[in-house]
Amino acid sequence: MANKPFFREIELFTSGAEGYHTFRIPGMAVANDGTILAFAEGRKDGHDDYHAMYLTLKRSTDNGATWEDLQVLVGDGERTHHNPTPVVDRETGTVHLLFNIDAHRVLVMTSDDSGATWSDAVDVTDTASRPDWFFYALAPGHGIQRKDGTLVVPANHIRGHRHDWIFSEGNVITSDDHGATWNVGGSLPGGSNECEVEELTDGTLYMAVRAANRRKNSRYASRSTDGGMTWSELEDVGIVDAVCQASISRFTTVESGGKNRVLFSNANSVERKNLAVRMSYDECDSWPVSKVIYPGPVAYSELAIAADNTICCFYERGLEGPYESIRFAQFNVEWLTDGADGV
Repeated sequence: MANKPFFREIELFTSGAEGYHTFRIPGMAVANDGTILAFAEGRKDGHDDYHAMYLTLKRSTDNGATWEDLQVLVGDGERTHHNPTPVVDRETGTVHLLFNIDAHRVLVMTSDDSGATWSDAVDVTDTASRPDWFFYALAPGHGIQRKDGTLVVPANHIRGHRHDWIFSEGNVITSDDHGATWNVGGSLPGGSNECEVEELTDGTLYMAVRAANRRKNSRYASRSTDGGMTWSELEDVGIVDAVCQASISRFTTVESGGKNRVLFSNANSVERKNLAVRMSYDECDSWPVSKVIYPGPVAYSELAIAADNTICCFYERGLEGPYESIRFAQFNVEWLTDGADGV
């Protein structure tokens, strides 16, 4: 029997509350035991990127119904700590949180108890970056674990000292030893930044790409058939975009849920508003399902799948502007498709 459509939403981070001027940049992961981890930058003294001095976390151990108090994971009040990008190793259960310091260094901290406690951060810049990259930023959002066990985390960089975003290039960081070491992979063509990656059923890596050229209100994609070492030219996927970060996440495969389904969320407008969630049945070639979660001001969003197969969307939202809060929406595929599909 099909499930009834289900939707609920809660405001997890409120700008101006809990000692922070602004919360921004959502990241999300679901641990092996079902604990939902919602990460955000804590900007104490202002809303600009350079105010991102702390990384914070809220956890839910009951599938999103209630949430624990704010954890401050890392920060020193002097350097920026930004772009929290988690990835879960399903084989070991370890949650890896990658992040940046001062838009240059790459660090990793880990949790083996679903985010209750964390290791000290380890700097992996020497292997996860290149010497001529003066600017470096992880996804933000989340990484993935491939079917072969490799951890893949998306990022973007600018070579040399060129400050024009048109020169930004996406890239990936990978680990094939459960996070013991991290190595930089290949770069996407110029004009790509703030990427998220997903593995297609044939093993291809599909990168959802924000256009660095601010004149183009379109989403782009690039593909890799060699594990992220080389990437195809950028392709316009025909989705209107506010030139903003977006999220992509595998929902089901034929084996796990009867159909191949991939989800995508973005600010589906030429302005930062109108958050829409889409679904593809043909491995990202087309997106026939689309539903608006919130038509007002929005910005960054993040997708994950809860233990009960509900869809989680953690997104920036406000009334006058998009950075007033970060909200957690949770719904099933029956709600997303108005009852036309179910798991």
